[in-house]
Amino acid sequence: MSRNRDPRSGQPRKAKTKSQNVSHQSDTLHSPHPRVMEVILHLRQIINEFILQLESRHEQEDLEQEEQQHRQNIRNQEAILIHLMCEVVNLLHSGASSSLELQLPRLSLVSKGGAGSGQQAQSSREPDQLSHQLSDSKTAFISCYLSNRGIDFSALYQSNLQDFIAYKGDKYHEDKNTLGFINFGLSENKHCIDLLTERLSQSDMNYIDDDLLQYPDWKGHAFLREEVARFLTYYCKAPDLLDPGNVVVLNSSLSVFLTLTMVLCDPGDAFLIPTPLYSGFTLTSHLYSKVELIHIHLQSKMDTQTFQLIMDKLEKALLEAKFKGEKVRGLVLCNPNNSLGNIDTLDSLKEYLEFAKRHNLHVIIDETYMLSEFRASIPFHSVLNMKSLPDPNRTHVIWGTSKSFGISGFCFGTLYTHNKEVVSAVGAFGFLHGIAGLTQHKLCRLLQDGEWIDNVYLPTNRSRMQVAHRYITNKLKTMKVRFLSRGSGLYIWVNLKEYLDPCTFEEEQLFYRRFLDNKLLLAPGKAYMCKEPGWFRLTFTDKPFRLKVAMQRFSEALTHKKQNWIEKQLENALVESVSSPSTRRSSSSSSSSSSPSSSLSFSSSSFVNVDTSHF
Repeated sequence: MSRNRDPRSGQPRKAKTKSQNVSHQSDTLHSPHPRVMEVILHLRQIINEFILQLESRHEQEDLEQEEQQHRQNIRNQEAILIHLMCEVVNLLHSGASSSLELQLPRLSLVSKGGAGSGQQAQSSREPDQLSHQLSDSKTAFISCYLSNRGIDFSALYQSNLQDFIAYKGDKYHEDKNTLGFINFGLSENKHCIDLLTERLSQSDMNYIDDDLLQYPDWKGHAFLREEVARFLTYYCKAPDLLDPGNVVVLNSSLSVFLTLTMVLCDPGDAFLIPTPLYSGFTLTSHLYSKVELIHIHLQSKMDTQTFQLIMDKLEKALLEAKFKGEKVRGLVLCNPNNSLGNIDTLDSLKEYLEFAKRHNLHVIIDETYMLSEFRASIPFHSVLNMKSLPDPNRTHVIWGTSKSFGISGFCFGTLYTHNKEVVSAVGAFGFLHGIAGLTQHKLCRLLQDGEWIDNVYLPTNRSRMQVAHRYITNKLKTMKVRFLSRGSGLYIWVNLKEYLDPCTFEEEQLFYRRFLDNKLLLAPGKAYMCKEPGWFRLTFTDKPFRLKVAMQRFSEALTHKKQNWIEKQLENALVESVSSPSTRRSSSSSSSSSSPSSSLSFSSSSFVNVDTSHF
C-alpha cells in the first residue's frame, strides 16, 4: 500500500499544517506530570505560609541591641531557605512544563563561623580580621557559578571582612563624621603620617625613567634589593655585609610568607606556630598554600613569663604532630610578636634555631616589627645579627615597611635567605606579587636616607608611641583593666576576662559586638587563635584626638556591660526570693560551690594588686 494513504481508510493521507504541528508539540511540551505539579503547588503554599509567619513574627520582635545580630543571622538563614525553595520550585516547574530531563544545578551552601565553637581552638584555618578577623558571625553563601574553591574564598571574605568594610564606609572624622567607626583592631601606625608625607613629596621621589615603566626582575629591581641588603645589614647589626642576591621583594610581608609556604611545603604539610599568632598567617595558609598550622598554645599564667614559648612545648608539639602522622616542615616565629609585643632574647632565638636544626625543620621568622620598640626591657636581636646561623639554608627572614614606617599602603615585603634555591622559587612569584617600578624607586630613596631615618623619623616615631602608649595604659589602669605591655609593637594585649559571664568565646564575641555598637573596632583574641577567651588586641598608634574618643567609647562599653550584669544579678535574686525555701537553700548551696569564673565580680577588690610586671 502506498505510504501516502491512510492505512485504515485507504484514502490519501492529508498533510498536517505547520500550525497543527506546532500545536501538537506545544501540547506535548506543556503537559506536566500531575504528581510534579502537585508537589509544586504544595511547595508554593508552604512558602507563602512561611513568609506570612515570618512577617508576623518580625513585626512583633523586640529590637533590643543585644539581640539584633542574633536575629539577623537567623533571618539570613531563613532568607537562604526561602531562596533555595523558590529555586527548587522554579526548576521543577521548568522541568515539568518542558518534559525535558530535569537537571538541578549544583548549589553549594557554605557556613563559616567562629564564635560558636566554644573555648576549643580551631584547627581549621579561618583568618584575621585580615583578619586580623574582624567578624566571627556565621555567613552562608550560595552560588550556581563558582567552584567549591571560589565559594570558599567568597564566603571567607564576606564573613571575616564585613566589619572592616563597614568601617571603610563609615570612618570617624573629627569634623565630617564624628559618629563614624574608630578602628583599634587594625595594626597600622598613623603617628608620623605628617613626616612621611613631607619626605615622600620631596623632589628626589619624583623620578621616572624607561626601566621603571617596564617589567622588572621578578625578584625586584636590583637597585632596591641592594638597598634592602644594606639597610638590613645596618639595622639588624649583621656581622657581615648582607648579599643582595639573597633578597627578594614582593608586595607585602604576608606575600613573602605565602610564597615561602608554597615552595617549602606540599598541600597538607604542616608548620608549628605559637599562638596567639598573626591572623594573616591563617588566611594565607587556608586560601593558598593549603598548609596546616599546628598551634602551640602559650599560656597567660606561667611561673616565669606570661605567654612565653619554652622548649618543652616545642618538643611536645612536634612529637604529638608526628604521632598523628603530620608531616611537619618547619617552625614559624614572629619577633617582635604580633599580637603580644614580646621580644625573644638572643638565647631563646638560638634555642629555637638549634631545635629546628636537630629536626631538619625550616624556620620562617617574621621581623616586620623590628623598628617598633619604644620602651622595651629586652633589646631586639635579629637572627641576622648572629655570627653563624645553626642552619642558614633553612632560616628565612621576613621584613617590611608597613609597621615601622607606617606605609602599609606601599605594600612592600622582603625575604632574606641564604638558600639560593628558595630565592629562585620565591622570586618566581614576583610575576604575580611584584611591586610597581615607581614604588620601588620611592622605597629605595626612603631607605637610603639614613640621616632622615635616624635623626628625624625614628626618634619622633618612638616619642609619639611612648606618649600614646602612656595615655592608653593610664586610662586602662583607671578603669582597672589588666593588660600585657612589652614596650614593642603597635598594640596592647588587653585582658577583659572579668567582663565575660561565663568566660567563653561566645561571650567574647558578644562583647566584641558591644564594642561595635559603640562604633569601636577591637581585635578579639580568638582571631589570633588565643586559647583563652577574654583577650583583645588594642592598637594605640593613632592620632591623639581619636585616641581620646576611642577610650571614651571603650569605657562606655565596659560600663554598659557592668550594668547589664548587675541587672541580671538583681533579676536572678528576685526570682530566687519568690521561690520556695527548699529551692532557695538548694540554689544557695549550688551557688557557693560554683567555679569563680562562672560569675562576674565588679567590686574594686577584683582589680587591685595587679602585678604589672606580668601585665
